[in-house]
Amino acid sequence: MKTYQANLINSLALILMPLWSYFTYEATADKPEQSITALIPMFLGVILFLCSGGLKKENKTIAHIAVLVTLIAILGLFMPLKAAIADDRTLSVFRVCLMLLTGILAMITFIRSFIENRKRKSS
Repeated sequence: MKTYQANLINSLALILMPLWSYFTYEATADKPEQSITALIPMFLGVILFLCSGGLKKENKTIAHIAVLVTLIAILGLFMPLKAAIADDRTLSVFRVCLMLLTGILAMITFIRSFIENRKRKSS
């Protein structure tokens, strides 16, 4: 898989999953309305989506920005995952795990690409 493809899959997951969560939120007595912070992954996904063109053209600066944003997204998703598991919200666990999985896949693809480019450069 190419880096721009992995990034596109990750960005779409980061955009769609928080929107799904936000618009299907069911209020409880404890939490009567959804927090806007639930949309943070969506904003990161939009940034990654905007990086797709540069990744396709193999722009190194954009690739490094995409790696940084992907890393921030992966690290930032562990708190919502812990909360979803603690509250026994199965659908939320699924959504967060899907975002983590696509983020890890993208990160692996980025690292492989960087290693391949380094080998090509030294040859």
